[in-house]
Amino acid sequence: MKNNFNKFKENKILISHGDGGSKTNELIKNLIFNYLGNNILEKMEDSAVLNLDNKRIAFTTDSFVVNPIFFTGGDIGKLSICGTLNDIACSGAKPLFLSLSFIIEEGFETDKLCRILESIKTVLKEVNVPIVTGDTKVVEKNNIDKIFINTSGIGSIPAGIEISPSKIKPKDKIIINGPIAEHGISVLTSREDFGFKGIDSDCAPLNIMVEELLNQGLLIHAIRDATRGGLASVLNEFSEISNYQFKIFEESIPVNKKVFAICEFLGLDPLYIANEGRMIFFVDPKDADSVLTILKNNKYGKNSAIIGEVEQTRSNNVILITQIGTSRILDKFYSEQLPRIC
Repeated sequence: MKNNFNKFKENKILISHGDGGSKTNELIKNLIFNYLGNNILEKMEDSAVLNLDNKRIAFTTDSFVVNPIFFTGGDIGKLSICGTLNDIACSGAKPLFLSLSFIIEEGFETDKLCRILESIKTVLKEVNVPIVTGDTKVVEKNNIDKIFINTSGIGSIPAGIEISPSKIKPKDKIIINGPIAEHGISVLTSREDFGFKGIDSDCAPLNIMVEELLNQGLLIHAIRDATRGGLASVLNEFSEISNYQFKIFEESIPVNKKVFAICEFLGLDPLYIANEGRMIFFVDPKDADSVLTILKNNKYGKNSAIIGEVEQTRSNNVILITQIGTSRILDKFYSEQLPRIC
């Protein structure tokens, strides 16, 4: 057993231990890995890449506790399926099968459950991936908040596909498939009555979009969906894994004007706000324009943009070049600005 238990200083689990930031890393690395760690789990990738009978598969699982369960542009059902499909796709795999499990509070309205199931059905029909197993539990009223969902997924990785942050190389171009922070702001404005309207979550299944790219044989070294902690957190995570410095151009990062205005009003930074339909691609520079063209021709990538590049410098820093030409280090976030976002 690893001797990390004494590194975990908290005597109680805090809400920040589940928000995907540095406190989550402390919980996982200094406590959970102490009991369960192994060479696959400790890679901490969204999907585990496993060898099975000389074939590679991607296996992932996720739980969804978003509050509120219905928000503009989506709901907990759509979110759960898209989140798992996207995690599988980030490893370069084609999703094959999903599981779906519900934990439902006693007294939950049947019409709301039907609405969630219809939303799930719509996404599954779009991507043609079936639910093949599941589980349902009902707990006493007030023991959970309405409904929680767990999903798992399995996908197959084609021969020759090697997608991992460890494959990132100097001069790689960094591409995102659309404006950031829309999911987090949608959930926030659905949760609180600020009077802001018209911000739909970007929640979307992106596996077909990724498959279109990989079918062209383009040199894509790493992919990650920018969920909890937003764009800045993914960039910091990948910089740490690859041990290269990233240079990001603020003026190139797409942000919806209304989202930006809401963030300014509330004192939030869109770079750290969750997305559920945005992926970051690290692409060989010779293929960057081709990737950008394919993304822009997909309905989920019309506003794609090259936002930065990987530098030769061996460093874990992410450098943001601001719109006025100054530079600053884009820090890791300590705690999610908006808890229970997915």
